[in-house]
Amino acid sequence: MKKIMSGNEAIARGAFEAGVKLAAAYPGTPSTEILETIAQEYKEIYAEWSPNEKVALEVAYGASMAGARALACMKHVGVNVAADPFMTLSYVGVNGGLVLLTADDPELYSSQNEQDNRNYAKFAKVPMFEPSDSQEAKDFIKLGFEVSEKFDTPVMVRSVTRISHAKGIVELQDPVTPPVPIEIKKDTAKYTMLPSFARIRHAFIEERFLRLKEFAEQFPGNRMEINDPTVGIISAGISYQYAKEVFPNYSYLKLGMVWPLPKNLIGEFFKKVKKVYIVEELDPFLEENIRVMGFKPKGGKGLFPICGELNPLLVEKGMVGKKFKSPKPFFKEKLPPRPPNLCPGCPHRGVFHVLRKLKVFASGDIGCYTLGAYPPLNVINSNICMGSSIGGAHGMAKALGEKGKGKIVGVIGDSTFLHSGVHPLMDVGYNRSYATIILLDNRTTGMTGQQEHPATGYTIRGEKAHRIDFVELGRVLGIENPRKVNPWNLEETEQVIKEELEKDEPSLVVSEGPCALLRRAFKKYNKPLQVDSTKCIGCKTCVNLGCPAISYQSVEGEMAMTADGKKRKGIAFIESSLCPGCHVCYQVCKVEAIKSQEEKPIFGFETV
Repeated sequence: MKKIMSGNEAIARGAFEAGVKLAAAYPGTPSTEILETIAQEYKEIYAEWSPNEKVALEVAYGASMAGARALACMKHVGVNVAADPFMTLSYVGVNGGLVLLTADDPELYSSQNEQDNRNYAKFAKVPMFEPSDSQEAKDFIKLGFEVSEKFDTPVMVRSVTRISHAKGIVELQDPVTPPVPIEIKKDTAKYTMLPSFARIRHAFIEERFLRLKEFAEQFPGNRMEINDPTVGIISAGISYQYAKEVFPNYSYLKLGMVWPLPKNLIGEFFKKVKKVYIVEELDPFLEENIRVMGFKPKGGKGLFPICGELNPLLVEKGMVGKKFKSPKPFFKEKLPPRPPNLCPGCPHRGVFHVLRKLKVFASGDIGCYTLGAYPPLNVINSNICMGSSIGGAHGMAKALGEKGKGKIVGVIGDSTFLHSGVHPLMDVGYNRSYATIILLDNRTTGMTGQQEHPATGYTIRGEKAHRIDFVELGRVLGIENPRKVNPWNLEETEQVIKEELEKDEPSLVVSEGPCALLRRAFKKYNKPLQVDSTKCIGCKTCVNLGCPAISYQSVEGEMAMTADGKKRKGIAFIESSLCPGCHVCYQVCKVEAIKSQEEKPIFGFETV
């Protein structure tokens, strides 16, 4: 049976066919849909959203120790979080097969960096497979578990955004029964990395790596395609597809296993073709390691960009030096840029309006609220990694002393806080800085598409679960008086934040309001607001909230005057189909031109 699947769906299918018993992940684009597919379609597999990637890998490894095949999924930067256990797991090895899926993000579609995780495989001395389409995505996951058990090693499978989200035809098969029995197996020397044991396991790694090199030579996913002998291309993953599309008649060494590399096979390819080029995205990983082997390709990163995604045009341009004419635009008019924006009714917008008004330095974090860095809000002033907002604010407060008092806040979302914010908040409470931490609790993992976490009260499969109380947790971590605010009530929010900024002690403000797209959280939305065109003076105060439901139209002639004779350059409008009626714009309008259709204005929504 054949089915059209995205790469992520195919990876999930591969886990099912491989007989995986446990899959753990933290949501992150472009990997998120893997675990969602497993949870929705393959009930045989225990699936969980873990608080972060380190925990996900540790949970998967626990299952592996018990003899179960286990999968841990994460985006590329998530491997940084999981790197601590991962590097030692290379020493320890496995019982049941263990695969770590890393979804890299060339072009940074939804990431803070563009790191190439092929380097992790080399660093940890573990095998890495890289699929070039959906079929290989499924097959390489299955193969990963077989190789993991055969060589007693964790295995990495690397996808990229283009593979994860593109669709292709996949041949479906029945699941297999894994060969390792699921049972507790005590082996202290293998699983306990005390120095005396670890020294022995290091020697094992080196011996294992030699065997993996031999395997790479015979691996059928590493294959030569000899056509035109004058030009040969070495490539892998999506880059192979780009090159093949442009130059179908050239010869190819297509690598499905990108670490360790098959030296003998590479040498054979160099003998069969006159000129060899290496086509790859991001780092010159293949090129550098092939040159170290003593081979001399004609071109690599000197021809292709080291930043961003490749595409067929870039590949052709690099290979032949051809200059391309820009494709004709579909519209003759130059379209205005459309940067990403917070949704209408977003609970973060009111908080950002207040922070902009207070002119603080906002140490930001990873989440949809990072969009507060863009105009017109212009609030988020830094953004490094998950949890860095709190540690950054604490460090600034300690460095600036009295000069920074009342000027520094750390802004973090609920899912991000549980991922990496608990420890830095503990540090704030323990080492006593005046940093004010604002926890934007929208009851979900908003940026990646409404995934659950330990403070939503639900598991990945919608089962009710314990819900963490952020106020109580704040007290446990050393914040003496955490406070809650309704983020849609601007007066309340501003008053509380002002008071907390004035304190000479750690403070925590929990902004509690569900994501506007989280349907189960709302009893109802409010009626949309309206602009009284006779009163609006065109001051753009409401427009500067950055709400997609609010627009601005320039006016001339008679329309350039209000009903009471005030001059104006334009009028604001509210698109009723987009407005959920949060009433934030109602509160900022200085001339009462924005009207509520409710009997009594409601700041926010009636939630459950």
